[in-house]
Amino acid sequence: MTAGQPVLVVTDMQNGFVREQSAHVVPIVVDLVRRWQESGGDVLFTRYFNYPGSPFERFFEWSRLQSSPETDIVPELQPYLGRGTMLDKRIYSPFTIDSEAAFERRGWSTFYFCGIATESCVLKGAVDAFERNLTPWLIADASASHAGAEAHAAGLLVARRFIGPRQVITRADLPAALIGGQPFES
Repeated sequence: MTAGQPVLVVTDMQNGFVREQSAHVVPIVVDLVRRWQESGGDVLFTRYFNYPGSPFERFFEWSRLQSSPETDIVPELQPYLGRGTMLDKRIYSPFTIDSEAAFERRGWSTFYFCGIATESCVLKGAVDAFERNLTPWLIADASASHAGAEAHAAGLLVARRFIGPRQVITRADLPAALIGGQPFES
């Protein structure tokens, strides 16, 4: 870890969020994490935990992701967890009271967001970074929605409006130094 270097935020790549509509992003994120870590970059993995009486239960009648195996990070990413930082959360965003101090200690001011779901947790993290005067990037082709392509596209549209159109990128737009010098194909 190098103070001040960008961090890759791998958002909620958990068994309970991987469905037919989002499964395609798993190998993409795995490859991105592998390359990011090989280049010496910091990776923050977030893991969402729902709980009895949560707003998700009360307002959405959604009680999933309260225990394993749904809350587990997908098996394909397990080999990379030990070289990253894990953040457990009960909200959409990785910006919690406790995590903000840790981010500051690490010198993280540039955040690259990917994962599931584009229109909720990925988007909320990027917006929260923006509102804290940090630099957010949302990697569109390394994000997906378990609600399908329409929800993913809506999330990207809102992200462009909230954090700036140039802040929504693809893997091909990533600086080569962050991904081991080998750019992704457009």
